[in-house]
Amino acid sequence: MKRRKLKKIAVPIMYGVSIMMLVGSVYCIEKIVNNHVFQNDSVEVEEDISDVSGESYSENVPTINDEPRISRPYTNGAVKIVKNFYDYQADSSTQEGSIVYYGNTYMQNSGVDYGMDSEFEVVSILDGTVTEVNDDEVMGKTIKIKHSNDLISVYQSMGSVDVKVNDSVVQGSVLGKSGTSNVSSDLGNHLHFELYYQGSVVNPENYYDKLLGELK
Repeated sequence: MKRRKLKKIAVPIMYGVSIMMLVGSVYCIEKIVNNHVFQNDSVEVEEDISDVSGESYSENVPTINDEPRISRPYTNGAVKIVKNFYDYQADSSTQEGSIVYYGNTYMQNSGVDYGMDSEFEVVSILDGTVTEVNDDEVMGKTIKIKHSNDLISVYQSMGSVDVKVNDSVVQGSVLGKSGTSNVSSDLGNHLHFELYYQGSVVNPENYYDKLLGELK
């Protein structure tokens, strides 16, 4: 059999075909590798999302604290303090302005008096249960509410009362409207508000916006 010689033009063509096949092989291999890596990444992302939302990792997910903060006993922004709570650590001038004079007797103010020219709605500072409703000749109409965490709120000098004993109220419930009292007749229309924590009277202004768990 005769040995056939390749033509000169055939050699470059074979080299070109070989190079193209090599490049094609590299491209295919690279594509397979990339697809494999991409699929693995996708799985990892899905697993991460599952882990974050899953119950086994719920302790790492921040939760919203739904514990209410102590609110003020009124909602009208025009209401102002007309007599402060008597603070033993305050300066003499502030203490003097926190003295109540009635029946030829000087008394330390055991709450904060809030007032404005016209009557305003009085609201509950927290959820609770009405334990007392009185109409006192000196203090005026009075409401006492027991809250959780050994906290008690007292609303005096009320002009009208919209609740009764054993009523359950929620934070912001309207209890009635402001009024007057004989013990502080010079203040005109107002609300005398007292707050008791663990049996001791405290300055309400130091407790607003606090969580029950933050009380000391």
